[in-house]
Amino acid sequence: MQKNQERVPTPHVDQSSTALAGKRVALLVTDMFEQVELTGPRQVLQQAGATTVIVALQGGEVQGAHHEHKADRFSVQAVLAEAHPDDFDAVVLPGGVMNADTLRTRPEAQRFVKKIQDDGKPIAVICHGAWLLVSAGLVNGRTLTSWPSLADDIRNAGGEWVDREVVRDGNWVSSRKPDDIPAFNREMVALFAAGGSAR
Repeated sequence: MQKNQERVPTPHVDQSSTALAGKRVALLVTDMFEQVELTGPRQVLQQAGATTVIVALQGGEVQGAHHEHKADRFSVQAVLAEAHPDDFDAVVLPGGVMNADTLRTRPEAQRFVKKIQDDGKPIAVICHGAWLLVSAGLVNGRTLTSWPSLADDIRNAGGEWVDREVVRDGNWVSSRKPDDIPAFNREMVALFAAGGSAR
């Protein structure tokens, strides 16, 4: 199989290398997550001083994807059923259809993001990742973006869907797709540095 080609620009955010020092960020995924939507934000978060933790449904490794094609595998650093939201300052929800469609059905994933939200901590979500927020009952009254096919789901759940590269709404930042990653990274770091704001 040909090596996955990631065409997203090299992630760079003009932030101090200590902007997120001491912050622990959960990257919540399962198999077939959109790889660049994890690796791009993770690199920027680490550059800003954050500790990133890949949290997945199972231990061992998790499978990344480039759209529907398998890409690289990544070591899981925490199993979701054993991970405590209190141990994290923020969460990133990468997309990928299969990843997001699986996570949205898992009660432990819904509980995790609900607790993050209840505590007013930042949530960064891109592409299909917003499905989990819909299924967790969190989008009512919120404004966000996503992959366009989620627009009806978001509206039907009481949210306002907009077609923009990045949207900030309270303690949330959202983007549509891999091409939006530079803007997503910029707003994500700014939000995480500020600590989010409860709704």
